[in-house]
Amino acid sequence: MTRFKKLFREIKTECALITSDINRRYFTGMKSSAGIVLAFPEKAYLLIDFRYIEKARRIVNDAEVIELKKLYPQVNELLKKHSVSKVSIESETMTVKQLSGYRHFFHDVEFDDSDALSNAIKKLRMTKDDIELAYIKKAQEIAESAFDELLPFIKTGVTEREIALELNRLLFLHGAEDLSFDTIVLSGSNTSMPHGVPSDKKVENGEFVLMDFGAVWNGYHSDMTRTVCVGEPTDEMKRVYNIVLEAQLAALQAAKAGIKGCDLDKISRDIIEKAGYGEYFGHSLGHGVGMEIHESPNASASYKLPLTEGTVVTVEPGIYLAGKFGVRIEDFVILTENGCKNLTKSAKNLISLH
Repeated sequence: MTRFKKLFREIKTECALITSDINRRYFTGMKSSAGIVLAFPEKAYLLIDFRYIEKARRIVNDAEVIELKKLYPQVNELLKKHSVSKVSIESETMTVKQLSGYRHFFHDVEFDDSDALSNAIKKLRMTKDDIELAYIKKAQEIAESAFDELLPFIKTGVTEREIALELNRLLFLHGAEDLSFDTIVLSGSNTSMPHGVPSDKKVENGEFVLMDFGAVWNGYHSDMTRTVCVGEPTDEMKRVYNIVLEAQLAALQAAKAGIKGCDLDKISRDIIEKAGYGEYFGHSLGHGVGMEIHESPNASASYKLPLTEGTVVTVEPGIYLAGKFGVRIEDFVILTENGCKNLTKSAKNLISLH
């Protein structure tokens, strides 16, 4: 069953207008910076300009490819062909200006700007099929290969920025299509900032180095975080690291389809709070990963819904002591009926680099 057919099982509409780059790629397999999809229950169309038309005609199978020359007249022709009077739009991504343009041109068409279409697509994208999972696994393999090769590069005197640059180089060398996000490399007291930016600070002996990074493969992201030590860690550093590791392992043990996002978050949070560091774990346990680095569902205190089978979520507890150091350990997993499959193979014991 095509993704278009699955979409119309989720939403009752005469027509879906899909304009976001990511969702257009999700439904057609075509990566581009422009174009639209018009989907009807009986047929779908990809309207795309000359720059992409040759590739689109070669790779798109589930939609008829039409060269885009004059947007509104061509859309109008298709709406009349399918006798449409109401069109659903992506409320989460279409701008006010774009919607205003459509409404100005199409006086006789109603544009449904509710969340119905965005929610339906979000629901579809949460559950990954076998092809999507294969892409995500490959992205993670690329990230881990880069990480393993990076470790000898990390030593005293090297800056955070230099480590990030080398990690990025290795990600692309091992086949990444893109970076999942701006690579985070922090050292020493900077590791207490969960999403800090690599600086020219040099790594010193006895410091943590925290790295949060990922690769993109065929449009799908990976995400992992490892915290290592250059030289020997202090007893406090070891204690905090082991608390975070215990919290993560407990959540991984409990992760499975059917558990509520808030309950999974609570498992890690309770362990960190019991150890006396609750106020230093200020972000959620995890988030969905797929064609976007952050997508539904979430493993957070506010996510009251059950996590469904086939979703991919991160498990990334952390403790951040301002002015001292921080620790985060992140894997991501596929949720199954009886548990989860961890896509992250890199060791999680505290690595001391010498």
